[in-house]
Amino acid sequence: MSDIAHEPPLAGDEVSTVIGSLERQRRTFFWKCSGLEAAGLRATTAASSMTLGGLLKHLALVEREYFAFRLHGRGYGEPWDSGDWSEPGWDWRSAAGDSPEELTGLWRDAVANSRELLDEALADGGLDFRAKGITDVEASLRRILADLIEEYARHTGHADIIRESIDGLVGEDAPEGFHY
Repeated sequence: MSDIAHEPPLAGDEVSTVIGSLERQRRTFFWKCSGLEAAGLRATTAASSMTLGGLLKHLALVEREYFAFRLHGRGYGEPWDSGDWSEPGWDWRSAAGDSPEELTGLWRDAVANSRELLDEALADGGLDFRAKGITDVEASLRRILADLIEEYARHTGHADIIRESIDGLVGEDAPEGFHY
């Protein structure tokens, strides 16, 4: 997937449409989190403790969970393996101690790894590739991608509200030329 689509094609096949939808969500999400200092990534709004930094770290974990663990039955790796999971939500809480560079790097690395693992699954069965990390059901790659698009859509909405409260940035799609 060296040529990354920024949105789904208007009349593409199923694979390019689903992957284009995921990439559009990733791009919009990262745009909402980009260009902020540490204080911006730690800002909250309303009654929620959710932050953009927490969203970045959480979605980096979700990328690892969906593609490495669920899809291929592989481990999470660091920093997940050494995280303090004694209370649920370590990914959200620990983000406050991470720099913007660490958070964006973690998310970008997770997405790059996910793209490689996606290519591997597509080459080994296409959208019908059966997940190896979920033993009680036979989830297809198609279903895993649909779930991940849903996860991004929900959290991109959260990021939209938080970012608007920080500096007024609004918009549905990242501007032309924005790279992630």
